[in-house]
Amino acid sequence: MIPYGKQDINQQDIDAVIKVLQSDYLTQGPQVPLFEQTLIDHSGAEYAVACNSATSALHLACLVLELGVGDWLWTTPITFVASANCGLYCGAQVDFVDIDPITYNLCPKALKRKLIIAKAQNKLPKVVVPVHLCGQPCDMPAIHALSLEYDFKIIEDAAHAIGGEYQGKPIGCGDYSDITVFSFHPVKIVTTAEGGAALTNQQALADKMTLLRSHGITRDKALMRPVTGLDIEEQGDWYYQQVELGFNYRMTELQAALGVSQMQRLRQFVSERQRLASRYNQLLADLPLTLPKQLETTNSAWHLYVIGLQLDDSAFSQNRLSQNKVFRQLRELGIGVNLHYIPVHTQPYYQAMGFAVGDYPAAEHYYQHAISLPLFHGMTEAQQDEVVTALRLVLIKVY
Repeated sequence: MIPYGKQDINQQDIDAVIKVLQSDYLTQGPQVPLFEQTLIDHSGAEYAVACNSATSALHLACLVLELGVGDWLWTTPITFVASANCGLYCGAQVDFVDIDPITYNLCPKALKRKLIIAKAQNKLPKVVVPVHLCGQPCDMPAIHALSLEYDFKIIEDAAHAIGGEYQGKPIGCGDYSDITVFSFHPVKIVTTAEGGAALTNQQALADKMTLLRSHGITRDKALMRPVTGLDIEEQGDWYYQQVELGFNYRMTELQAALGVSQMQRLRQFVSERQRLASRYNQLLADLPLTLPKQLETTNSAWHLYVIGLQLDDSAFSQNRLSQNKVFRQLRELGIGVNLHYIPVHTQPYYQAMGFAVGDYPAAEHYYQHAISLPLFHGMTEAQQDEVVTALRLVLIKVY
């Protein structure tokens, strides 16, 4: 089976992890700060806070932006559920903004229309989470301009997008957001096995995320608070305080060492994905498919290559049958296709909140046509040719 995505681990990566295993620190040692600095050096952001997952990083980002009960978080329905769940973790309410049918990202025009209505209803969002789907950057200048007009914070969900660029700058630089979150899951461009990070240009946010990442505990006397019947100055070097209700969201030294090693090949990873995506564009150009589009001012990291099946929109049930046939038959031929993503608002948990099929037509149209083809560093041209040959064969049968 040719997988839709997979990690690329070389001997340098293995050696880096073994070196940590042979060291004195498996957690809370020098590798995590080194990995954070590597992310800073790549992105140009001022601060980076490594976590055990991107979901943890999203949660911390929401917390330090003081999202809470009575607040709203808005995101796209075409994303993994974590982009929305992070708001619920904080007690906030969640809503969605429909996608741009060309880029599949959160649509700035739809966002503006929704903001106008929300302002009249006094229900403006406190946080908006644009998601750089497939590695394709959102139209961040447009979203940022709306944040200034309507006074909301921005968390970029860049789980797919490390190595991508907009306007010549790396995603993660923070020019158009308060916090950017990366994922390092094995199918992502760079992996730490599991892991994530939150990047920001605001020291106060970084310091608070660092504190909350480790139980809300500090050994910094400048952050400590008076304790009745206790002289802090008389306490030994063992002394610490819990000053916030935090979490165990720490990244291990093993994960960080792998990340440091992987980051040395980031440019190579993205360049090869871009080459393979361009080759897909050429090989699939004559087929009845909608191929991925890229905004002129952006450079996708190409985490995913999503095609759209060109189906008759007047026959929904027949279309779903056709999409299922294409998906299933490709899998039977050893092509590990996938579908990213099921619209979040159609999940039972969110339907119980009042969301329903029909709420976000562009997102649902995308879901009814999309299939993710295999794309990963290390994929050979022979494997890519096998994917294309299988797809041609299946489309002839289905159409």
